[in-house]
Amino acid sequence: QVQLVESGGGLVQAGGSLRLSCVASGRSASYYGMGWFRQAPGEEREFVAAITWSGGNTIYADSVKGRFTISRDNAKNTVYLQMNTLKPEDTAVYYCAAARLAIPTSLGDVNGWGQGTQVTVSS
Repeated sequence: QVQLVESGGGLVQAGGSLRLSCVASGRSASYYGMGWFRQAPGEEREFVAAITWSGGNTIYADSVKGRFTISRDNAKNTVYLQMNTLKPEDTAVYYCAAARLAIPTSLGDVNGWGQGTQVTVSS
């Protein structure tokens, strides 16, 4: 079982940037596909971005393409989400996700979740 701890959320003005980090621990943590999901109040949790265990392939939701970048450093067991040109509609709790057998692009792929970090974008 993998354990995930996020950090880096906060309050930012529209057009600004934030970088989220997620540190994974546990057996074979570096061999998991990793991803980010988000959940706004009253909304379902939705996919944001994902990356293969090697870092060679990335996938993004259409709503964040060109603005967000996912990356990972396996030596540090850490995955990052660089968020640029933030919009008020990006406001949500962001969750780190790990998938043992897939790249986590849907809720059913996920084997482990972080506790979440709040991102608030003011207009």
